[in-house]
Amino acid sequence: MEWTREQRYRKIEEVSEQELHNLKKIVQQCPWRQTFHIQPETGLLNDPNGFSFYNGEYHLFYQWFPLGPVHGLKYWYHTKSKDLTNWENVGIGIRPDQFFDSHGAYSGSGIEHDEQLYLFYTGNTRNLDWERLPYQCMAWMDRHGEINKANEPIIDHVPEGYTDHFRDPKVWKDNDAFYMIIGAQRENLTGTVVVYRSNDLNHWTFLGEIDTQLENFGYMWECPDYFELENNGVLIFSPQGLEPSGDAFRNIYQSGYIVGNPIALPSLNYQHSEFHELDHGFDFYAPQSMEDPSGRRLMIGWMGLPEIDYPTDQHGWAHCLTIPRELSVKNNKIIQKPVKEMENHRKAKQEVHGIIDNDIKSYADFNGTTYELICEFHDIFASEVGVAIRCGENEETIIKYDVVSKKIVFDRSRSGQPFAEKYGSIRQCDFSADIVKFHLFVDRSSVEVFINDGERVMTGRIFPDQDSNGVQFFAKNGKSRLEAVKWEY
Repeated sequence: MEWTREQRYRKIEEVSEQELHNLKKIVQQCPWRQTFHIQPETGLLNDPNGFSFYNGEYHLFYQWFPLGPVHGLKYWYHTKSKDLTNWENVGIGIRPDQFFDSHGAYSGSGIEHDEQLYLFYTGNTRNLDWERLPYQCMAWMDRHGEINKANEPIIDHVPEGYTDHFRDPKVWKDNDAFYMIIGAQRENLTGTVVVYRSNDLNHWTFLGEIDTQLENFGYMWECPDYFELENNGVLIFSPQGLEPSGDAFRNIYQSGYIVGNPIALPSLNYQHSEFHELDHGFDFYAPQSMEDPSGRRLMIGWMGLPEIDYPTDQHGWAHCLTIPRELSVKNNKIIQKPVKEMENHRKAKQEVHGIIDNDIKSYADFNGTTYELICEFHDIFASEVGVAIRCGENEETIIKYDVVSKKIVFDRSRSGQPFAEKYGSIRQCDFSADIVKFHLFVDRSSVEVFINDGERVMTGRIFPDQDSNGVQFFAKNGKSRLEAVKWEY
């Protein structure tokens, strides 16, 4: 179905209850609805926004077009949790109902200040010639959950030297000042991140660009995020327009980071290491992080990508968010682990141990469609070892370690309903270890894989048949010892 501009920019407030009821009914009948991931009730979800801890709860907003699986008029939808695992849908948080956000409340961030949660976002507008005019906007939520907007944008123009691709403010406090970074495109059509400074969150002064050594690195940097962790300054962003390079940058758009010395604000000098992708799988974009009360740096990403059709589109919805991940830094690289609270989901437990010798093994009752699985391969004397999940008739999703090429491989070429095939059905990344540990979170239509306690992560949507629930372990051209434990979710 081709969506017209008028259809994409309809407001939910203008839609009848019957139409919404019918759409929900279509969505609920979808066989690929997730069980433990944040997903939209209807329509399209994309970037996580405003991820924060306030008033005793984790708050998370996300981009939402409620009326179909397309990028249309964006709202902020609000969900919250006390434990990062059980999320409660609150409802619409920010509506595109003012002159400065008339064509969408785009991405942004949240920060607690003066006992309120301040929310910053890009207001998307279009003039009669359909030219984009972005504004940076502010709202705030009180302890009763009521959200109010500022009457005017806090930044009402794009600085000289940049195009109208100017969005996604991330705000944090450093000493007595507030700083905001915004993803931008220079007039020479290269991506960058710019910085503003404020003493009161209302009045902002433009400082310039963060001085990275990435002068010609894609045509736009979206969803920037800066934080300091373990005496490192970390800049996360999503560059668009990178050409594939070996195993890297194989998706339509990428998300990654650079690590360096903390930026000595208000100076914008930043000495950093090379750019690394955050996730080596298929479906990961626009992540956002926060620091929780215990000092953990937590991150959630959009488990999807722009400009790609997904099999759930025909069921009236699209996309979900990843599980929360805890970040640390080791040797200038980010380590990502599933938050410990995911253990709250664990139900029935099963364990298997054994030797696999040039064989494919399955174990009685060791199967399922939604579960957490940890499998370790020791004493590897084989050319490859791995696990196949969601196995059924002519279907399987393979995660393996190729010992010969020293790569981790995620193969979804037989994972069920095909999609995005123009970007390939295999992802792989360099890896070398004597013991290989795969920590999988498998939902109805996704898998997230943490390799060797988060040294690598690979995320992908998969759309198998409901009856494809087998789990198989294998070793090729040799043998390996296997230890595996699985929890139903």
